[in-house]
Amino acid sequence: MTSASHTPESGPARRTVVAAAGAAGLAAALTACGSGDDSSDSGNTGNSGTTGNTGAGAGSGSAAGTALAKTSDIPEGGGKVFEAKGVVVTQPAAGTYKAFSSKCTHRGCTVGSVADGVIVCPCHNSHFSAEDGSVKKGPATQPLAAAKITVSGDEIKLA
Repeated sequence: MTSASHTPESGPARRTVVAAAGAAGLAAALTACGSGDDSSDSGNTGNSGTTGNTGAGAGSGSAAGTALAKTSDIPEGGGKVFEAKGVVVTQPAAGTYKAFSSKCTHRGCTVGSVADGVIVCPCHNSHFSAEDGSVKKGPATQPLAAAKITVSGDEIKLA
């Protein structure tokens, strides 16, 4: 007569599963935030007065070199969301163009509009700066990741 327990060892311990899920969530959040804290002027091209972002993020990859828009399509103080390309392009000041991931850092919704220097996510009303992608109003707590663009003449392209 033994009093051995008959609980099967059928899988990982709860603590292991919770720790792995937390680590995966942290990795996903850090990836979504991009690598950069390179706020705005690092991509200034100098003589043309236009700016292309040099941060990591959406738009790089197979769509590189893809023409997005004409400079005249991006209103000063506003911008345009290119949902299929995963980017939003803004013109925070005359002749200065910025690009960011169009994926909101709160819950992953696609941002919906750009006006008066603010990028707005329609899902939970997070607001981001059209200048540097920083959070102006939550619930988002992380900035939009910068995307690489080039401006040549009147054409804006993914870099």
